[in-house]
Amino acid sequence: MTSAQIKEYIDQHPSGKVKLAAADIDGILRGKYISTEKFNALSTGAMGFCDVVFGWDMGDLAYENSQFTGWHTGYPDMPLKLDFSTFRKVPWEDNVPFFLGDFYDAEDNPSSVCPRQLLRKVIGHCEELGFKPFFSQEFEWFNFEETADSFAQKGYRDPKPLTPGMFGYSILRSTLKNEFISDLFRLLKQFDIPLEGLHTETGPGVYEAAITYSEALEAADRAVLFKTAVKEIAYKHGIMATFMAKWNENLPGCSGHVHQSLWDAEGKRNLFFEGEGTHKISSLMQQYIAGQLHCLPHVLPMYAPTVNSYKRLVEGAWAPTTLTWGVDNRTVALRVLSGGAKSTRLETRVVGSDTNPYLAMAACLASGLYGIKHGLELGQPATVGNGYRDHSNGTLPVNLHEATQQMKQSDVAKELFGEAFVDHFCRTREWEWQQFAKVVTDWELRRYFEII
Repeated sequence: MTSAQIKEYIDQHPSGKVKLAAADIDGILRGKYISTEKFNALSTGAMGFCDVVFGWDMGDLAYENSQFTGWHTGYPDMPLKLDFSTFRKVPWEDNVPFFLGDFYDAEDNPSSVCPRQLLRKVIGHCEELGFKPFFSQEFEWFNFEETADSFAQKGYRDPKPLTPGMFGYSILRSTLKNEFISDLFRLLKQFDIPLEGLHTETGPGVYEAAITYSEALEAADRAVLFKTAVKEIAYKHGIMATFMAKWNENLPGCSGHVHQSLWDAEGKRNLFFEGEGTHKISSLMQQYIAGQLHCLPHVLPMYAPTVNSYKRLVEGAWAPTTLTWGVDNRTVALRVLSGGAKSTRLETRVVGSDTNPYLAMAACLASGLYGIKHGLELGQPATVGNGYRDHSNGTLPVNLHEATQQMKQSDVAKELFGEAFVDHFCRTREWEWQQFAKVVTDWELRRYFEII
């Protein structure tokens, strides 16, 4: 739709409102409804939005270590500009008009802490090199027969899974709750989030969806909107969906694998494919892989951003723990899929379902481009067999604190994303670790209360 057609649709919509949102540092959509009149008054597409969305954590607790904003700044507004290319109609809300936006600073420059702006910046660097990045993300998530109220009343313990048993790729289980699955497929497509596939994964009430690939910014928009859309559609069915990386120590974790390829500037030729090359991958793709392997320890919090993320990254749990790559090998960090001229791509398997898609994709792309810019050679051989046992090139940091300190001190991370972003992001991850460190857990009570 053209801008004129969009405005006409909004003017004629009976709700008299527009829904808008933008992602915070955790990838949580923060938004509001505005009236049609308010929308029409935004002649430049910009509006004031309190910068507290970058001054508090996912529980709305104000950071005490933030330099970007806080009590010391008075939490002023920052400009949010709506991106008309993101226009959608929300089908489960009577097709109310919807937009995503980008944050800017007071001088009308892209905000250094805005995740969507960071990805835009990295894509811009990619295009300057003559490449067009195509990405997609796939998600695993658990579903429960709970509401926000019922789960709170249980003390956030023992949620009832949507279905019992493991049942990966089960036709039976997808039939058992078919109304929900059918609604997901249908409504997400209507919301311009087309899926390539949707199936049950191994675990009680767990699904996996692969979002159709697209240009990188659109892919990230789709991924961010997918997570919120799934939760909202689930609400309609009396279901709670969670994208926690590991909600139960005895069950598999949830991934958010990112698939990526670089094409020529016209988007006509996949530059990762080389029919005569080793494993049918080009030297460009080898440099891209080498860049990700080199940068991965420097940017891990962008792939694994929470304390819980690292409960997923354990040996033998379908999530990588080593700095490895391989061809169609699900035990390594970077999985090469070299099926043909159109489908050859890299799958970064470190990424969990709890990530901010803008940051995860920015990290993937920037790291790969680092390898290309610096002419890194993929001297490390492809891992064949069990990647968990291949420690020859190192292992991943084991918790959020360790990973954050490595990123905070990394010149590589600052080269990729700029000092302002790295400083703010690492402060938020340090805060996350501090909140966890002071909590007395159920495990500690069980282990120490009586015996010690």
